[in-house]
Amino acid sequence: MRKLSTRRRHPLAGLVVLLMGLVVAGGLYTAFAPKPATAETASSQDVEAGRELYLVGCASCHGKNAGGIETKRGGNYGPTLIGVGAAAVDFQVGTGRMPMAQSAPQAPRKAPQYDSEETKQLAAYIASLAPGPAIPGKEYTNISGKSAKQIAEGGEFFRTNCTACHNSVGAGGAMPGGKYAPTLKGVSAKHIAEAMITGPQQMPVFSDEVITPEDKSNVIAYVKAIQAQPNYGGVGGGGLGPVVDGMFTWIIGIGGLVLAAIWIGAHGARVKKK
Repeated sequence: MRKLSTRRRHPLAGLVVLLMGLVVAGGLYTAFAPKPATAETASSQDVEAGRELYLVGCASCHGKNAGGIETKRGGNYGPTLIGVGAAAVDFQVGTGRMPMAQSAPQAPRKAPQYDSEETKQLAAYIASLAPGPAIPGKEYTNISGKSAKQIAEGGEFFRTNCTACHNSVGAGGAMPGGKYAPTLKGVSAKHIAEAMITGPQQMPVFSDEVITPEDKSNVIAYVKAIQAQPNYGGVGGGGLGPVVDGMFTWIIGIGGLVLAAIWIGAHGARVKKK
């Protein structure tokens, strides 16, 4: 029986089984893996228009082929944009961080230099160079109809992953090296989702495997909910925490008492010496 079984098995049977396993695994990954942003989702006109905009406004820092430009010291004058995806371009250009007015430790948020159509074209061109994160859809940004439980779950994710830099209410905070975590007040749901997906500057990347699209939308719903809450205790101090509250107490409270003591001393009854 053993001899008969050995004759029935072809010498290449093991290799064939291995190849079939690889084909099946690749097919399953292709079917269920997250879809990256590519030029297929944009028209060729958008890609070409985006390339023209890129060569005029971006190539001087990031290179004509978007591969980045190195400084003489070995650093990056402008980092490579290969593989950053449409989401990174939409975030950086849509929030006005790019193009930068001048070199600095961090690009500040400012009024955008490109309109929405031009931003879309730039994103399409960069997405055509290599696969990368796509601009988030409604599964990330639709926060209407969120229940109190979903908002509470978003708060748990936010307090666990974000408050160390952005503060418990998203007011932002200082970081080493002249950098800072920007405030989330007034930031659109799309840009918050893009920041979580792409990890701009010193921010870590929170992929969909780490925080799912639904959990990301819950985080955004929590941020918007706490920003809409009134300050029941009076002046909120910008939501920057106990340090700012203590500063207000010292300057206004103690300062007011000192001024009152000075006024009483200057206008109170004086005893004249005989």
